[in-house]
Amino acid sequence: MKTEQLKQIFKATALALCLSASMPTFADAQPKDEIVAVVDNSVILRSDLDQSIAEITHQLQSKKQTVPPIEYLQQQALEQLITRQAQLEQVKRYNVKADEKSLNEAVLKVAKDSGSASLEAFQQKLDAIAPNTYSSLRARIAEDIALQRLRQQLVTSRIQISDQDVKNFLSSPQGQAALGNQVHVLHVRISGGENAVKIAEDVRKELATSNDAKAISTKFSTKDTKVDAADMGFRSLSDIPDELAARVSPLQVGQTTELISVRDGVHVLKLIERKASDQKAIVPQFQTRHILIQPSEVVSPENAKQMIDSLYTRLQKGEDFAVIASTFSNDPGSAANGGSLGWVSPGVMVPEFEAKMKETPKGEISKPFQSQFGWHILQVTDTRQQDMTQEVQERMARQLLGERQFDTELDSWLREIRNNAFVDIKDPALQRKSK
Repeated sequence: MKTEQLKQIFKATALALCLSASMPTFADAQPKDEIVAVVDNSVILRSDLDQSIAEITHQLQSKKQTVPPIEYLQQQALEQLITRQAQLEQVKRYNVKADEKSLNEAVLKVAKDSGSASLEAFQQKLDAIAPNTYSSLRARIAEDIALQRLRQQLVTSRIQISDQDVKNFLSSPQGQAALGNQVHVLHVRISGGENAVKIAEDVRKELATSNDAKAISTKFSTKDTKVDAADMGFRSLSDIPDELAARVSPLQVGQTTELISVRDGVHVLKLIERKASDQKAIVPQFQTRHILIQPSEVVSPENAKQMIDSLYTRLQKGEDFAVIASTFSNDPGSAANGGSLGWVSPGVMVPEFEAKMKETPKGEISKPFQSQFGWHILQVTDTRQQDMTQEVQERMARQLLGERQFDTELDSWLREIRNNAFVDIKDPALQRKSK
């Protein structure tokens, strides 16, 4: 999920926390709580609904927006809770969880935003307001993180971007602008007089053989019609108005646009020259091979460490790396090739592996180190500087296209989740209002 969206989630959670100071239901449900809805295997309590209504009301008031009638608020709040609970059921199904590090960072951010320097101080501050407030907030943020990870995984998997989509985007005005490409354009505006369009047509013909802006202005201006021609020089497509950029982008060098009639006159543009951005993506690459020993049901973590240490000793004595990798490595893809991972670029491997790869001199064998996948030994057999400009541009295009599609796919996925959930509204009044 995008960083900015996560920030909004944390802000909303902090808002709920502020509201909870006057609402004991934010902590443990009170005995008078009642179930207002059942969603799959979970329930929504009256206190949950009241809290959600208070949060929506506070948000509207903070934006100086009109607060709708309570009946409408109840409907909206209940629908949001149902959709959220349906997603949480999917979180449980796919066993998505917030890791402790991410959770602590998220809670600490909320703590600092509220003026607390540490989690301990934040906990004392909250629990002094109402018992269990801190644990309730922490659980809520853990749910938020898990929900975002679930959405990122499932929604992203629904987005399909073809190679042709990438190619079309990179050749579009938006893609060219994103790449920083520049165009050298001659811009002519013809204004005033009944013959403006006729003169514009003559100007366009003249542009087929001339790039002399001053001569064109002098030749075609009349008492009633003004012709302003200007050589715009090289400009990034992102600096040109979108409408004009869309006209210029598909032109070949030497071609002109069709006549563009707008309020201030008739415009015509000629593409004199085009140049791509001179920014290159030169990245270091490492030709790497490795051996992986993974703990399993039959190999304990301790035995895995003993095995990797034993293999390291054998390598130090001169045994062939490729033979040992083929025989013992638990990475079947690379083991079949003597442990070879080919040329590895930064950002591809997990942090522990990448850090060790960068610090290991060419030709030497690293000491055993651990990652989330198990214990590794690696060897960098060669290094090089590689021009990855095209790959970086294509990756940028896929990312931008994916971001464009994400919100649409998210809305579609949320509707599916909501429609497929089992929902039983217990309160008759709410049942009449619910979708």
